[in-house]
Amino acid sequence: MLSTIHHSKLLKIAIIMLTVVALAVSMGLSVAFGAVDIKLPTVWNAVVHFNENLTTHQVIQELRLPRATAAAMVGAFLAVSGAIMQGMTRNPLASPSIMGVTNGAAFALVITMAFFPGVSNPAMTFASFAGAGIAVVLVFMVGSFSKSGLTPVKLALAGVAIGTLLTSVSSVIALHFQLEKQLGFWQAGGLAGTGWQANQVLLASGAVGMVIALMIAKSITVLNLGEDVAAGLGQNNALLKILGILSVLILTGAAVSVAGSIGFLGLIVPHITRFIIGTDYRWLIPVSALFGALLLVLSDIVSRLVNAPFETPVGAITSLIGVPFFLYLARGKNGGGQS
Repeated sequence: MLSTIHHSKLLKIAIIMLTVVALAVSMGLSVAFGAVDIKLPTVWNAVVHFNENLTTHQVIQELRLPRATAAAMVGAFLAVSGAIMQGMTRNPLASPSIMGVTNGAAFALVITMAFFPGVSNPAMTFASFAGAGIAVVLVFMVGSFSKSGLTPVKLALAGVAIGTLLTSVSSVIALHFQLEKQLGFWQAGGLAGTGWQANQVLLASGAVGMVIALMIAKSITVLNLGEDVAAGLGQNNALLKILGILSVLILTGAAVSVAGSIGFLGLIVPHITRFIIGTDYRWLIPVSALFGALLLVLSDIVSRLVNAPFETPVGAITSLIGVPFFLYLARGKNGGGQS
């Protein structure tokens, strides 16, 4: 038995190492591909031996590298948010986009741009957190109205309904204040023009959100045995859920404030990770972060290549993968809890 556990741990470590290598390579390719392709040796030189007199080095350092790092962080944050939401609700359909969290964050950003133009980036990020929080409260309120209780399917339906409502209100406000272009960016999701300042916001917010996520990882694993069992083992489920929601709000709010509404990534990645790694959230959360980062970096590359020299919104790429996956889960799970 100890040998089996040891081999299982080695396998998980090997998967993590392979994913880290794949992520590094994909980020290098992301920096290399663009309106003008740059050779990988040049990318490496620009990173380790930056020469400000070379135009290609400036393009890499000021445009492409921050975009690639932002894609990795946004992908990681959305994947971890989805994993936490699925673990806490034991709902296989839970994710920031389906539960209306990203729509709430985008709604708050539109409100801020309309009534408080010219505010700082940290203020925009805070507004994104607040909007995500409002969406979560509304979804759980609406989902709880049913006499039969808050089932996974009803929670997902409430999320879709609240998300659609917030998007509609956002559209009306954007039309009135002539913010259609900005709203279109957030609804489509994209990483174009992402700079180092946006990366600083992501890094600062993500550090807090990820630390909370890792702190509660073991408790989420216990919660999946059932709330009564977890409480019987002395676990404070109410505190766990508060910390889990706080982590989701921070991670999703930061991601949406930078990249807009990128759908389904938080749904897909935790399921793939759970299939490969298992249900221990001490492994599932960090591996989900790596898989999410890898998927979004690759999706961002595809978004630039599929209709070159024009960019396709990266949210459209993730949705093309996510919609069939969502339908499969909805049909296969029949709205039940996690397996």
